[in-house]
Amino acid sequence: MSVPRATDTAPPIQYPRRMTTLSDPITLPCGAVLPNRILKSAMSEGLGTGSHAPDERLVKLYSRWSAGGTGLLITGNVMVDGRALGEPGNVVVEGERDLEALTAWARAATEAGNAAWVQLNHPGKQSPRFLSKETVSPSAVGFGPKLAGAFAEPRALTGSEIEDLITRFATSAAVCKKAGFTGVQVHAAHGYLVSQFLSPHHNRRDDEWGGSLENRARFLLRVVAAIREAVGAKFPVAVKINSADFQKGGFTEEESTTVIGWLADAGIDLVEISGGTYEAPAMTGYKASERTKAREGYFLQFVATLRETTGVPLAVTGGFRTSAGMEQAVSSGATDLVGLARPLCIAPAFSAEVLAGRDVACEVPRIQTGIKSIDAMGMFDVTWYEVQLSRMAHGKEPNPSMGAWRSLFSTLTHNGMQAFKMRRAR
Repeated sequence: MSVPRATDTAPPIQYPRRMTTLSDPITLPCGAVLPNRILKSAMSEGLGTGSHAPDERLVKLYSRWSAGGTGLLITGNVMVDGRALGEPGNVVVEGERDLEALTAWARAATEAGNAAWVQLNHPGKQSPRFLSKETVSPSAVGFGPKLAGAFAEPRALTGSEIEDLITRFATSAAVCKKAGFTGVQVHAAHGYLVSQFLSPHHNRRDDEWGGSLENRARFLLRVVAAIREAVGAKFPVAVKINSADFQKGGFTEEESTTVIGWLADAGIDLVEISGGTYEAPAMTGYKASERTKAREGYFLQFVATLRETTGVPLAVTGGFRTSAGMEQAVSSGATDLVGLARPLCIAPAFSAEVLAGRDVACEVPRIQTGIKSIDAMGMFDVTWYEVQLSRMAHGKEPNPSMGAWRSLFSTLTHNGMQAFKMRRAR
């Protein structure tokens, strides 16, 4: 009886790999499951009370988003230190003072069975002069001439202050978990404090917190480790990080790739990719090429390359406007989740439309006044979208047809001239 040679055997049947779709759940390294592949990226709502607590407005807004089909809602940046605010309406979590209000917010944000994570942040030197007479940063390096009038030159943090900030991040995370939020995200992008530590332009220290990339990344990795110890192994901990700063002498794509590898080794559950700073706002897409805009996903090429070197779940935010573009980004394997921001300001149920399999697009308006000097500041663009959030927070519908001047008037009515100064800083 002859034995067939290996070359005589039929090749094994190659079953096609089932492509991942936006509707598929995803299991994170900690074991938590997200119900689908769409996340609401953080947007600053500016809806904190005078004492920087959440109230019924955030409850209404996040209840609306929870019902809109998005699998993961990430809050606007919540500050870990009440002495350091990025904007007047920031929510601050330093302890359990506002636990009842935080619990109501978390309950509303998860009522449809989706996940809701708190983005934890410290502005560092990105705190406007009208909010902070003194700001801190890894080094005493101020902003360039375009922003120097809006932000004070910072004071370099001491070693003990750095250790205190690490503890503050962990404390805030533990309180958010107790309130019922289902995860936290550390904001390490867009030029805020953690991003300042990563950047050789902003961080010129010669101690253990500066110099080499390993030292510049130490603060972020210590924050992540402290949070993990405070919340346990099964609670999602994520990081939002720049692909690059897009700024001379800043954090580069090569450095970002290395740091993300370290985060993966540290057991991070999700990395959301963005890019840019106040001085080089790549996250807005203002200078994105027409090819990038057509492809959707401003940082998708970087994420696709990163996908080849890391198995950590990845999300990319910025530029997604159509169901086809979102589906392609996930089905191609380039990213695990896609992030939406501005589309959810005017179409809070856009995710549900996409997940229903409809071929839909969300036309996001670019708010212009026709006055070049004003439009260059992006002031109206920011206030216009914040007004849409405020409308939903007061139980109203978004108004996509609202004009630029009307949105500015509404913002000034509620927040005074401080809001105007803040938008100039952006």
